[in-house]
Amino acid sequence: MTTRDPDIDVIVVGAGNAAACAAISARNNGASVMMLEAAPRDARGGNSTYTAGAMRYVFNGVDDVLSVVPDVNPDTLANTDFGTYTEDQFFDDMFRVTQFRTDPDLCELLVKRSLPTLQWMRQQGVRFQTSHGRQAYKIDGRFQFWGGLSVEVWGGGPGLVDMLLDSAEKKGIHILYETAAVSLIRDNNEVIGVRVRHNGGERDLHCKAVILACGGFESNAEMRARYLGPNWDLAKVRGTRFNTGAGIQMALAVGAMPCGHWSGAHAVGWDQNSPAFGDLAVGDAFQKHSYPFGIMINARGERFLDEGADFRNYTYAKYGREILAQPGQFAWQVFDAKVAHLLRDEYRIRQITKVSDDTIEGLANKLEGVDRDKFLKTVAAFNAAVRTNVPFNPNAKDGRAADTSPRKSHWANTIDTGPFEAYAVTCGVTFTFGGLKISQDGQVQDTAGRPIPGLFAAGELVGGLFYHNYPGGTGLTSGAVFGKIAGEGAAAAIAETKSRSAA
Repeated sequence: MTTRDPDIDVIVVGAGNAAACAAISARNNGASVMMLEAAPRDARGGNSTYTAGAMRYVFNGVDDVLSVVPDVNPDTLANTDFGTYTEDQFFDDMFRVTQFRTDPDLCELLVKRSLPTLQWMRQQGVRFQTSHGRQAYKIDGRFQFWGGLSVEVWGGGPGLVDMLLDSAEKKGIHILYETAAVSLIRDNNEVIGVRVRHNGGERDLHCKAVILACGGFESNAEMRARYLGPNWDLAKVRGTRFNTGAGIQMALAVGAMPCGHWSGAHAVGWDQNSPAFGDLAVGDAFQKHSYPFGIMINARGERFLDEGADFRNYTYAKYGREILAQPGQFAWQVFDAKVAHLLRDEYRIRQITKVSDDTIEGLANKLEGVDRDKFLKTVAAFNAAVRTNVPFNPNAKDGRAADTSPRKSHWANTIDTGPFEAYAVTCGVTFTFGGLKISQDGQVQDTAGRPIPGLFAAGELVGGLFYHNYPGGTGLTSGAVFGKIAGEGAAAAIAETKSRSAA
């Protein structure tokens, strides 16, 4: 069945953070909007629903923080040093962690529009809170923030999705659930609609512009193996099962230019026995991100990376790949009692793969799949190499190193005080880095570098921002920034077309 619906200006494919920001932005700029969500309502929101809600943005002091979170408790405010996170710092982080490959034009939009976009989100009904529980440690009675992150969304990912989609519905945006986009409809070179599948049948929905914001290909095992490489089909998926790369494939089918790091992905240490896809009841708590305070060992009983190379915000998204490359695609994170109080809340959930013992020898006996004798030798060598004369400081790159191979650059503590704990992790893939080439107004470009009329994109399926690695909290910010841009771009293109027609 083909249905022309001239009342729909913009169709947004997806219903997560980027999609909702695009839909709201387009609606605020005068366009009528419909959203398509492949998932049922209780699983809506794509990967956004599974996030912790941290958002990286530029803040030059407490006034910028308060412009996003105006209701900070005065006592908390008086006992907190937020520091700053300047544009230069954001740029430096993006270029450093991507090995200077990030697209400079897109990166500039991301950085310079980060604070205004969070302020805009607040105006649309999104509530934020400070990240005291995740990004600050108390030193001498005063909280000190680290790692460039100061705020997160109230209620995490589920709260973000609910607040954004509630706002969208209040603005008259209709959301179709269990409605998967199948292909784009074209009239000559212009995109004029989407073919959708619902309840086993297909139909055409026509519009004046389409915004693709339906995620990368992380939930597609075949595409992971094809583009990311061997054994990536064995990785766990941290989030939704619905991000199968359909939006990317639809765009490529109409001549869109592939862009970005197609063999790269955001991938972390994730509980070894977690389910194949994300569990909303657990959320992001299967992640295990306190590794800078311990050591990580593989099946051979050996360390294989620098657990303290940088703040975990700048290493966690690449260490999933390192774990996947180990024998059996797993590792154990090992901690002793001296740092147990620093472990994040995710280490205390019920659904966890954990062993503990009062002695290191007893712990070694419980590390399933690990060479016991080699592990004990590794611990002994590591302990002997720790610079115990350097003070330990979890808020700073403290230079407390272990001069062994591989070196641990910061936060090295001897593993010698029981009880000892160990947690089994594997690779959990979050999102893929390869995607579509877009212009600075969010319009998808073709393989000749020309804009495809009527087609815009935002979120994970935008290529060119992230290579090799990723600064924590940048994904939601990127989705919001480029979602807002795509919505504005689509509405402006429609208004221009109407203006020409009227003339």
